[in-house]
Amino acid sequence: MAYTDDAVKAKLSSLNETQESIVSVAQWIMFHRRHADRTCAIWLERMRETTVNKRLTLIYLANEVVQQSKARRKDDFLVAFSPVIAEATATAYKGATNDVQEKIRRTVEVWSQRRIFDKPIQEAVEGRIMELDKSRSGKKTGLLGASLFSSGSSNAPAPSELQAIIPLQVAVSKANATSSPVLSTANTEFDKLTDADKPIPSPPVYAARLSALLKSLSSAETAVAESIKIRQDLINGLEDLVASNQAALKKEQSQLATTSERREIIEKKKREVEDAIMSGKSAASTPSPATDGPAQTNGRTTSSAEPERPQVEELTPPPTDSLTPTHSPKIIPKQDPLAINSNFGQDDIDQPLGHPSTRPSPQPNSFIPLPLEHLPPPQPSSFDPRYAASHPSDPRHSVSSPAKKRKLDAEFDGFGAGEDAMAGLDDDVAELLRAESGGVV
Repeated sequence: MAYTDDAVKAKLSSLNETQESIVSVAQWIMFHRRHADRTCAIWLERMRETTVNKRLTLIYLANEVVQQSKARRKDDFLVAFSPVIAEATATAYKGATNDVQEKIRRTVEVWSQRRIFDKPIQEAVEGRIMELDKSRSGKKTGLLGASLFSSGSSNAPAPSELQAIIPLQVAVSKANATSSPVLSTANTEFDKLTDADKPIPSPPVYAARLSALLKSLSSAETAVAESIKIRQDLINGLEDLVASNQAALKKEQSQLATTSERREIIEKKKREVEDAIMSGKSAASTPSPATDGPAQTNGRTTSSAEPERPQVEELTPPPTDSLTPTHSPKIIPKQDPLAINSNFGQDDIDQPLGHPSTRPSPQPNSFIPLPLEHLPPPQPSSFDPRYAASHPSDPRHSVSSPAKKRKLDAEFDGFGAGEDAMAGLDDDVAELLRAESGGVV
């Protein structure tokens, strides 16, 4: 069947709710996609003229056509349906039963999920349905009763900045939906009437057709001018929104620079404090930690009160006498005999035997060795005859009885008699001994 307006109207009139009928008509329409604009205009006229129950079938037909076009990447009908789909959906939705309205909602939801139409067109369709819901129920609800946004986070209203933009966008969609079919009809009639291949009709018929074309062009001109005016208002609103967002952007950029600078300052100060802690120094601006509670030192918590030190024996150096060998000669400093006798007082005599003396004991480290020239001369031995002669009271040299003395004299009477005591010695040694003994030997 060739494509004509009557053929399109016949196909739409024979359409029913069965899947076979909808798919068959959709394939015929898509085959003649070169006439997509004219087909959509006739479809919108049929939507306005038909009954309420027939409109749902036309919505299903449009749904089949646009989804098949989207799948095949053929945008002819997507472009053709975009200007009229909002008005057509609102026409089918208005006055329908709840069951039919729910089916229309579901169809529009599928368009949103699969992104069949552009976002402005989709929002225009949802906005028209929302207006009908408000006017009917008198209460504010989300778009399409929130059914289109079941996968979203919430049904919150649009931001206040967009409240002035949404009505303008809806008005633009309405104006576009009104002007597009009128403009398409005027263009089609103009092409037919000015086609050079077709013969020119008689002057009266030709004048009538020109008058009809003139009215169509005038209606199209008025519709397009109204659409331009509304779209210009939308652009002005968008420009104001863009200007306010640009001002907010500059402010946020300034805040970002300030925040970044402050963060760098704090990071530098933090590194300085950490370095001071690691080096054992405290920062000048850092308050001293409280002495009552525990303090943090290198990541470990220490108590302010130190534990008591353990009781240990003091390390006292031993006295000098304990370090001197047993049989070492003692160095006696040279002192005045009178001073020594004067130091020995009555207190020392009166002390009983075994009682400690009250005189202070010499300190272990108070001994100071004297040079050899200050040492006292050697004292004669107790076995020296000269010592015995000068100390007759020494009991070691006393003879208890005359018999014992005579016995000793008898034993040593012949010792060395008639012999030289210096025999066998060197002359120098013998001379030195005689000088020391005073010539006795």
